[in-house]
Amino acid sequence: MSQLESLQSLTDQARALAQGGLHMGPAEAEVARIMQICNACRYCEGFCAVFPAMTRRLEFTAADTHYLANLCHNCGACLHACQYAPPNPFGVNVPQSLAQVRVTTYERFAWPRALGTLYQRNGLTVAWALTLSLALFLTATLVVQGTWWQAIEGGNFYAIFPHGLLVWMFAPVFAWSVIALGLGVRDFWRAVLPMDGPTPAPIHSAASAEAAHDALRLKYLDGGHGLGCNETDDSTTLWRKRFHHATFYGFMLCFAATSLATLYHYAFGWVAPYPMTSLPVLLGTLGGVGLVVGPLGLLRLNLQRHPEHGDAAQKPMDRAFIALLFLCGASGLALLALRDTAALPLSLAIHLAAVMAFFLTMPYGKFAHGIYRVAALLKFAIEKRLPNRLRLGSD
Repeated sequence: MSQLESLQSLTDQARALAQGGLHMGPAEAEVARIMQICNACRYCEGFCAVFPAMTRRLEFTAADTHYLANLCHNCGACLHACQYAPPNPFGVNVPQSLAQVRVTTYERFAWPRALGTLYQRNGLTVAWALTLSLALFLTATLVVQGTWWQAIEGGNFYAIFPHGLLVWMFAPVFAWSVIALGLGVRDFWRAVLPMDGPTPAPIHSAASAEAAHDALRLKYLDGGHGLGCNETDDSTTLWRKRFHHATFYGFMLCFAATSLATLYHYAFGWVAPYPMTSLPVLLGTLGGVGLVVGPLGLLRLNLQRHPEHGDAAQKPMDRAFIALLFLCGASGLALLALRDTAALPLSLAIHLAAVMAFFLTMPYGKFAHGIYRVAALLKFAIEKRLPNRLRLGSD
């Protein structure tokens, strides 16, 4: 075999690896068609990471479409700028076509896949049914014990559900979520693996730092011009970015509060409940406010957004995710406010049900988009540091 043939063989193997066994379905084929048109136009090249990534390809595999779909932040700027958008016969709608591929990412890379399929089709129903079932189960337990409505001295919720029982309940749920998300993003990364010629490209610290920076700042929700996302009437707003920030950092503050409380408990022997001025309570309160304000704002924008800005079929899944986040934040704040009253046991049951339902559904819904988006941003940061060989597909 000649050196050229050997190199071609390696390239073919790399392309097969990069495609990750993905098949070109109707949604992926539509993205490939649209990207071919966009590649000839390039008017939107400076809007976001999608278009510079697109220009590095002359053809688009299924893996490429999944990569580009998760780079897209659905700001809508390219749709409003496009001369080929509907009603033009070309029918170019980049945000909508990428959104339709993005939701298949959640399903195809979900572990186990059957749960991903179930949630994509019935996200709102599954989320609310699970929350209600858990809340009723926990409340019934309290009713049987005769403790569902009574004041607890010092607001000690461990007197209602012992610490060991809560650990036994939540540790497997949290572990399941981490494992399922980890396996999903692992398979996604293998499918969209950045290539340097016939070999996988190395991950440098500079690329990792850039991807983390862009993800934490939600850089591409600026619409490419710093004015934010487009509304139906063609105006722009930064509120979608702000509500995303409130939601994300609210969640992280709540997670930090829980982690710190765990450290207090096991490392220092400081047992909850903690004073209102303690760091875990302050972090949790700020996080709860973020998880109320952010989801409420996102829900309002979701209800008002034009159908062409995204995939209308995903709205139940999106709204289930937003509703669960809101319920986690609101029930947590209610629990704090009512911890010295007889309503403590019931409010605790509702909060625990909301949190458990959120973590059980986390790997299969909208939360996964954040993980896959970071992976896509990392690939983009790696690719932009490589020579632009105008690759065919992902080879």
